[in-house]
Amino acid sequence: MNTDSVESTLAELKEQVASLDEGQEQKLSMVVFSGEMDKMIAAMIIATGAVAMGMKAVLFFTFWGTAALRDPRAKVGGKDLMSKMFGWMLPKGRNKLKLSKMHMAGMGTAMLKDLMKRKNAPSLDQLFEMAGQLGVQIKVCEMSMDLMGFKREEIIDYPNLEYCGVATFLAEAKTSRVQLFI
Repeated sequence: MNTDSVESTLAELKEQVASLDEGQEQKLSMVVFSGEMDKMIAAMIIATGAVAMGMKAVLFFTFWGTAALRDPRAKVGGKDLMSKMFGWMLPKGRNKLKLSKMHMAGMGTAMLKDLMKRKNAPSLDQLFEMAGQLGVQIKVCEMSMDLMGFKREEIIDYPNLEYCGVATFLAEAKTSRVQLFI
C-alpha cells in the first residue's frame, strides 16, 4: 500500500465514524426486563448517573421489570383468574423484589438492604425518587402489563411515566448514543 491509498482509506474511515453520530442524542435508552432487586438498583443508578452527566435517560419497563412499578397500596378489582394469579405470584412493588443471586429465602436481600443503609447507599425508593426529580423517563410496556394482568390503576405515581408499545421505545433507542438491557 502506498501513502496515498492509506490516506484515502483513513479519510473514508473518518467519514464513516463521523456519520455514526448523525441523528444521535446524548441519551441513554435502557430496557428494564429484570424484576430482581440488584438489577433494578443497577438500572436506576445507571439512569441517574447518565442524567447527572448531562444525558437524557429513558427506561422501558417490560415483562418482569413491570412488577417493580406496582403500587403495594393499590387495590384493583375486575381481574380474571390468570391476572389474579400473576398478581399473587409476582412482587407487589420494588420493595418486594428479590436478589438475582444469594437471595437465601430473603436473608441475602435483607443483608444487602442493611449493608446499603450502613454504607449510606441510596435505597431503591430513594433511587426512584431521585430519578423522578432528575427527569428520568419511565415508559411501561402496555403489552407486558396486559400479559401480566396489571392495570394502570396499580402502577406507582411517577412524574415522567408513560404507557407505550415497543415502537415508541425503539424510536427513542434509535436516536440514543447508549442502549442497554438489564
